[in-house]
Amino acid sequence: MEEKKQNVLLLIDASALIHRFFHALPPLTTPDGKPIQAVYGLTATLLKIFREQKPDYIVAALDRPEPTFREEKFKEYKIHRPAAEDALVAQIIQMPQVFGKFGIPTFDKAGFEADDIIGTIVEKFRTEENLKIIILSGDLDVLQLVENDKVVAQIIKTGLTNFSIYNEEAVVQRYLLKPNQLVDYKGLIGDASDNIPGVKGIGPKTAAELLKEFKTIEEIFDSITIIVPKTAKKLEGQRDIAFLSKELATIKRDVLIGIESLKELKVKPLAKKELTDYFSQLGFKSLIERLDA
Repeated sequence: MEEKKQNVLLLIDASALIHRFFHALPPLTTPDGKPIQAVYGLTATLLKIFREQKPDYIVAALDRPEPTFREEKFKEYKIHRPAAEDALVAQIIQMPQVFGKFGIPTFDKAGFEADDIIGTIVEKFRTEENLKIIILSGDLDVLQLVENDKVVAQIIKTGLTNFSIYNEEAVVQRYLLKPNQLVDYKGLIGDASDNIPGVKGIGPKTAAELLKEFKTIEEIFDSITIIVPKTAKKLEGQRDIAFLSKELATIKRDVLIGIESLKELKVKPLAKKELTDYFSQLGFKSLIERLDA
């Protein structure tokens, strides 16, 4: 009996990718002199996806400019990050148009980040039969969403083609923790890139050891009387900041975004004529050749 083909839903963390491509690729301009390297990286990646991965369903998640619920909880969240350069902002604004040219639906929501949109879609479809979910991102935060081989993360490391695939086994190999423990891990060690404080004096090794024994932050603080005194002393008075840090690190899975069924995310055939015209306007001659091929 022939084995039934497994369908693939590809979730694109568009905001993480556009930032990564902007900084990773050399400066590139359109024929009229506007910066375009991040859009080039995104379009080249989308072409590669359609040519090689051929997902059955696809969707892109975007950040929005408004403050998120995390900044309302903790005003220092990401506060140390410099404002995006004008050249980057101009390309971020173009992202919905780029995805539209490829027939890819996009979703965003004021008060939430792209990760929260992705987490919500994962939660909605993770129990769907015969469906594998792949999260394409440049951000390791999405690893908390990984589940066995059902939900995996494809993390771009460098350039456009160098990436790592994380299933649950790979996450455990890297962190010695399960994916759903990574928010507890961040609650303890913090995250400098997002300015999440964590518990002062608790490093990765100690955090992993604590979570291996007690599973969650809640259990760690409930068990503080039986923890090694030196470590227990560092945890004293840190319960609130640890719980806040965990909350800031936790990707939401219940954002109201209005997706009713997988059918809405079905991959559409590429509109080659429209894409060729679009690439011509941007000066992407090499991508026209790839599209023709």
